[in-house]
Amino acid sequence: MPNNRLGRIWGLVAEQAAGRGGRMSAGDACTAAVAEVQVTGAWLSAARGREAGHLMRVTDEVSERLAELELTLGEGPSLDTSASGGPALASDLADGDSRHRWPVFAPAASQAGAAAVFAFPLVIGAISTGVLCLYRDRPGRLRDSQLGDALVFADTATLLLLDAQSQAAEDDGTSRPGGQPAELAAHRAEIDQATGMITEQLGVGITDAFVRLRAYSYVNDLRLSDVAGDIVARRLRLYPDPGPSWSCDA
Repeated sequence: MPNNRLGRIWGLVAEQAAGRGGRMSAGDACTAAVAEVQVTGAWLSAARGREAGHLMRVTDEVSERLAELELTLGEGPSLDTSASGGPALASDLADGDSRHRWPVFAPAASQAGAAAVFAFPLVIGAISTGVLCLYRDRPGRLRDSQLGDALVFADTATLLLLDAQSQAAEDDGTSRPGGQPAELAAHRAEIDQATGMITEQLGVGITDAFVRLRAYSYVNDLRLSDVAGDIVARRLRLYPDPGPSWSCDA
């Protein structure tokens, strides 16, 4: 029953918000989806179109790592979902299809602790606000009922995210993600700051600077946020090619 499902899921999201003592948010939909859809964890990002998203909620360390891997590698289910406007469902990251779709992300995600990932767009008509991603630590498809619940959780998160963004715009006159936790906002701000510093160091544009930041993280098997922190703290400097690719300042 669609109406029963919708009411049940809104009730679960409301319970999640009440448990933390706040108003309902898109992050509550992300958290509530984990138990109801029977997945291991989830993350939710706010984004416009195909731009890199702002993390709004992660439910555990693995989901945070998966979100960062997508940002570092430039491939993954949420990026496909943002580009296509439809779900990206991978019930087994070790199978040939997943490795073909995401040749770098799939093995890295498996190593991080994920065996299956399911990404759902946050869209209403032509308006795209982000992506809800779920993961399991064991391979397996979503049952029809679980898939239906996941889609309603995504719709619920979309409405709550749009409401939060509208409220943020009214409060300070800007258009930005509403309800982003301070710690996640700080991580993204540091990555953005490091990217800006690289533009000055290398004399390149923002896009090329971010590519260099991602490449350095990937080649050296480091977390993007850790590399960004070292650059901002001036412990690490990138140099133009040809020449040394980096230097650690004393």
